Amino acid sequence: MTARIEAFRGPSSEWDEFVRGQSGWTHFHLHGWRQVMKGALGHQCIYLAARNESGGLSGVLPLVRVRSVVFGHFLVSMPFLNYGGPLGDDESVRALVAHAGDVARRDGVKLLELRSSTTLPIELPVSHRKITVLLDLPDDDADVLWKRLDAKVRSQVRRPQKEGVTVRFGPEQVEPFFEVFSKHMRDLGTPTQSLRLFRSIASEFPHDAWFGCAYLGDKPVACGAGFLWGREFEMTWASSLREHSKIAPNMLVYWSFMERAIQQKVRVYNFGRCTPGSGTHKFKRQWGGRDQPLWWYAQSSVAGAKTPSPDDGAFSWGPRMWQKLPESVANMLGPRIVRYIP
Repeated sequence: MTARIEAFRGPSSEWDEFVRGQSGWTHFHLHGWRQVMKGALGHQCIYLAARNESGGLSGVLPLVRVRSVVFGHFLVSMPFLNYGGPLGDDESVRALVAHAGDVARRDGVKLLELRSSTTLPIELPVSHRKITVLLDLPDDDADVLWKRLDAKVRSQVRRPQKEGVTVRFGPEQVEPFFEVFSKHMRDLGTPTQSLRLFRSIASEFPHDAWFGCAYLGDKPVACGAGFLWGREFEMTWASSLREHSKIAPNMLVYWSFMERAIQQKVRVYNFGRCTPGSGTHKFKRQWGGRDQPLWWYAQSSVAGAKTPSPDDGAFSWGPRMWQKLPESVANMLGPRIVRYIP
């Protein structure tokens, strides 16, 4: 029997209960992201549901429309994040993707992109241009993981501790997190997301969105933020200030998140996406994890279309210009630009 595809209008509890029962689900499939994308970023959300003949959910697909004159028109599941994509039985997944493809063609979308952590039963072209690194965590003892780490890594974690760096967690770390994150992004030459976005995330997901900052005295010098789902935690954003790089406070941030994850019975630490062979990839691999390809499926109306990146030749001038901006100007302009770069 063919699944019936419709716009989801049920309660969020129905959506989330279905999501949590599916293999391959992630935090970014949860219904709360609909409010984050709409409220903090102003994007239209098209949340699709597949229903069986009795009216129950048999599949879901969260889609977000990101459209601008400069970068183009995209439908992404999920933009700015690493995962999304359809969940459900094979028939429902195929029906959801076919419907999404029809919407994309009807609306003249440049690219429909479905970001999945696993292979999907569909025939769209798939890209593995991004990967993540996964680290298996011991049951309940951080010392077991500590002994597994390379001696150089342990030394780099100890160094900020010897300098008096401490790490704090909690929703009150959102503003210090943004202070470090936004400056780091400016120094990299990349527009920052808004403080409003991170406040919205902390409000919408008070228990499973983790914000942590490393302090040297009263000054935040490194930070991280990520999400817990099931028995997996993903470090989605992490930054540190260049002027303190010699004492490596970012290493203590990563280790502190790992300790916290182990305390909460998390079994997999996900380092978030990166480009294979990049410096970021090498940093993540030093902790002893394993590579995991990401399955990003695409339907495009333009040959070779993909979501934009500062690494693209057409935008190579951007980072050099952005690094010269005063921090206050970068923080004002950045969110207005990056919200259109999914």
